[in-house]
Amino acid sequence: MRFDLQIIASWIEPGSKVLDLGCGEGDLLYFLRGNKEVDGTGIEQVEAKVVQCIEKGLSVLQGDINEEVMDYPDNTFDYVILSQTLQQVYEPAELIQSLLRIGRKGIVSFPNFSHWRVRLQLLTTGYAPITKQLPYDWHNTPNIRVITLRDFRKFSRDVGFHILREVAINTNSEDKVGNIVGSLPNLRATYGIFLIGRG
Repeated sequence: MRFDLQIIASWIEPGSKVLDLGCGEGDLLYFLRGNKEVDGTGIEQVEAKVVQCIEKGLSVLQGDINEEVMDYPDNTFDYVILSQTLQQVYEPAELIQSLLRIGRKGIVSFPNFSHWRVRLQLLTTGYAPITKQLPYDWHNTPNIRVITLRDFRKFSRDVGFHILREVAINTNSEDKVGNIVGSLPNLRATYGIFLIGRG
C-alpha cells in the first residue's frame, strides 16, 4: 500500500464508517476492512478499477464523485477520504463542503507542486515539470489544479474549514516507502496529508 495511504489508515479509528472518494483499486478500503473492521464504501470513476474493488469483495460505486456525494444524507460517515484526487477536481470548494457535510471528518492528500525538484525543473528547463509524483506532460495530465501545502492552508481559511492535523511526506519512486518531513515541508515534501473538520 502507498505510504500516504499507510498514514491515512493510521488516522482512522477502528469500527468507523468510511467513504473513499476516488478509491482506485481499493487498497485502502481493503486494508481498513481487514485490519480495523471498518464499514467502508468507495466511489471510483474508472470501470476497470471498480471491477478490481468488487473482486476484493469491496462495496464500490462507479460514478463521478462530485455527483455521487450529493446522494448521501448529512453525517453518514465518520471519515470521508479524498486521496490524491483534489488536484483533479473542477470545484474543490464545493466538494470539500460536501465531504464535510456527509462526513464528520475528512482526510485529503495531494502531490505538493512546490517541492524543490518541481521548482528547479521549471527554473532550469522552462518546461512544465514532470516528476515521479507528477508523471504527465502538461497536455495529457489529469491534474487541473496546482496545489501546494501553503495553498491548502490558505484554502482552508477561505472556504471555512479547520485543519485538525497535517503531515508532509516524501516517498520513493513507487510511493510504497517514505518518511515524514519535519522542516521546510512546503519545499521538501512530495505530498501533503490533512485531517480536516467543519469550520
